[in-house]
Amino acid sequence: MSKFLYKMGKAAYNKPWAFIVGWLFILGVVITAIVANGISVSTETRIDGTESQDILDQLEKDFPMASGGQGSFLFELPEGEQVDSLENIESLTKTINDIYELEVVVNPLELLAESPQASQMQEMQAQLAQIPGAAEVSYRPLIVNNIPIPGVKISEEGNIALFQFQLTEQVESLTDDELDELLSTASEIEEDTSIIAVPSGSLMKTDIPIGGTHEIIGLVVAAIILFVTLGSLVAAGLPLVTALIGVGVGVGGTYAMSSIFEINSMTPVLALMVGLAVGIDYALFIVNRQRRLILEEGLSSKEAAARAIGTAGSAVFFAGLTVIIALCGLLVIGIGFLSSMALVASLTVFLDVLVALTLLPALLGLVGERIVSAKARKAQQGKHKDKPTFSSHWINGVIRFKWLAVVIVVAGLGFLAYPVIDMNLGMPSGASANKDTAQRQAYDLITDGFGEGYNGPLVLVAENNEANAVNQEDLFQLITNLHELDGVAEVTPGGFNDDGTMAILSIVPENGPTDNETKELVEHLRTDASVVENTDLVVGVTGLTAINIDISENLSEVFPIYIGIIVVLSLAILLVVFRSIIVPIKATVGFLLSIMATFGVTTAVFQWGWLGSIFDVDTGGPLLSFIPIMVTGILYGLAMDYQVFLVSSMREAYVHGHKGDKGVINGYTIASRVVVAAALIMVSVFSGFIFTDDIMIKQIGFALALGILIDAFLIRMIFVPAVMSMFGDKVWWLPKWLDRVLPNLDIEGENLIKELEKEKGSR
Repeated sequence: MSKFLYKMGKAAYNKPWAFIVGWLFILGVVITAIVANGISVSTETRIDGTESQDILDQLEKDFPMASGGQGSFLFELPEGEQVDSLENIESLTKTINDIYELEVVVNPLELLAESPQASQMQEMQAQLAQIPGAAEVSYRPLIVNNIPIPGVKISEEGNIALFQFQLTEQVESLTDDELDELLSTASEIEEDTSIIAVPSGSLMKTDIPIGGTHEIIGLVVAAIILFVTLGSLVAAGLPLVTALIGVGVGVGGTYAMSSIFEINSMTPVLALMVGLAVGIDYALFIVNRQRRLILEEGLSSKEAAARAIGTAGSAVFFAGLTVIIALCGLLVIGIGFLSSMALVASLTVFLDVLVALTLLPALLGLVGERIVSAKARKAQQGKHKDKPTFSSHWINGVIRFKWLAVVIVVAGLGFLAYPVIDMNLGMPSGASANKDTAQRQAYDLITDGFGEGYNGPLVLVAENNEANAVNQEDLFQLITNLHELDGVAEVTPGGFNDDGTMAILSIVPENGPTDNETKELVEHLRTDASVVENTDLVVGVTGLTAINIDISENLSEVFPIYIGIIVVLSLAILLVVFRSIIVPIKATVGFLLSIMATFGVTTAVFQWGWLGSIFDVDTGGPLLSFIPIMVTGILYGLAMDYQVFLVSSMREAYVHGHKGDKGVINGYTIASRVVVAAALIMVSVFSGFIFTDDIMIKQIGFALALGILIDAFLIRMIFVPAVMSMFGDKVWWLPKWLDRVLPNLDIEGENLIKELEKEKGSR
């Protein structure tokens, strides 16, 4: 591998424009495709095989008018005023009727009139008030000419009207024009009255922009770190250029394909996060190695670049491979949106590796000897090789107190991991949004005026267990049973499908969409026989709240499986790379410590609200349901990056005769500075996403930034060298039979150096 990369690096250095033009051409094709095809992303998150998704798919087939999303508007006046007063009632009624006339909104009166059971439903409406508990609601209906307007409730104080309605499609499937028409129709009431129309959070698409101010700040910080590390503006600029081109092709390619394949809006953001971080780091490792070869061994820029690609490039290749394998491990889980995220992020990392191994040496060929300034060369000449540095003092201290260091790291990370036992997973809702957001304000208005459960009603689908038409008596009994359940605030019939074999009901829980009580209610509706007692019905539960509950529970169940996959991958890859039994075990234990501590602190900040003001989080809530799996995959790959670069340097020292602690100290002293710089760069890039407005991006950015801090500075800089010192040379032990079976990847470039020295000696 190192020999091949050496030759490729030299070819790129000698003919830079061929490689540069090639990559610019690819980038140009991607940009052209975006312009031609446009960008289409979805915020829909679905997991096939869950009950809520199966029922929703069944509704799309058998009852399409009821398969869309749920929406609502709040019409608000100051306290003391009435939304249904004489001066407001006409405008309010007109606005509601205008909304019902939109093509994307289901009109329940028309749905009822077309139903074979229309007369039965009308009779049932009159009987519902007789059901025990049915009249125990904290609102009154909107009545015009003695006729209740469907879907409208007025708070006890009278200053808020809640209008809930059914959409023909999920909100994520509506075009921007359709959603704008819906919102503008509701806001027309503000022209004739003092009523304010407030859309609920369910009508607000999640807009996740790329390339905002926070990300730019992260890049600026990364540029500063590169300059301090490399000591040259030219050298510092190269990793930024290559990373941006790699991300441009990867993320741009994702957008270019979005018109053909459905892309979740989180997918390109995740690819941007990971692509920028690893792209900068991989180029940094190679440029740093080239500069060392020039300054310490006196090589020409050309030869140093080729050797850097052959040696550090080999480490980059296998580091990138670990990230790709970790991400692709998500495919085993079989969850569609996670698989697409993993594939796109993996592709971006793969492109980063290709760019680092081909475009970077080409750019180095253009820069030539200017990669090291005359000032740096002069400073190197007067530098004393044995002069102690901060890293040498640090590693000597770690080795001297290695047992204490290990105990402190393990105990400290164990303490940080403690909140994990209380970690609650879910999907974001208005309850966890910041108080100054429209989503949170709408959520609080609904809660104050009607009850928290109205923010996330459930949809219950009822069918006859013999595929016959649903009769009135069974449906009435079902509603009676539902009212007797704990946690149910209201049950409302929604209508029948065309042949009368399927009926839908709206169930309003007493608690919020992400509360444990609501999860228990959903489980109760699905499993308790008392729900359908004295009927011939079978029921299922769906709706946005049920879908989010199913997604969170499904992801929680597969998380331990994925952790198992990661552990096996870690042991296998590191066994091949380092040809050691102890190194893979030590690396895996260190990773597990860091990932648990990461989730512990993330839980404390975003769920418990600790230090929330620092990160612009003013309300605690559940962690995003796919954070554990996604963050574990990404952090595993990135942690193995540092493992590869740091421990390969120690193994290189060992191979070249530095035994025991000397090998650990020598390798650490050489690699630690660039590993620290790389970690700080990743932290700065990920931290740029913490201060975005979207809670999902905020949580992911925080978890990744914190995870890198913990893994790089506590695990790789303290735990790893301390454990390496404990085992001494035995850390490189490998059974002879296994040594013969495993391929020799020569990640340290030992064979390459021997061959080059042999060629030099024969001249």
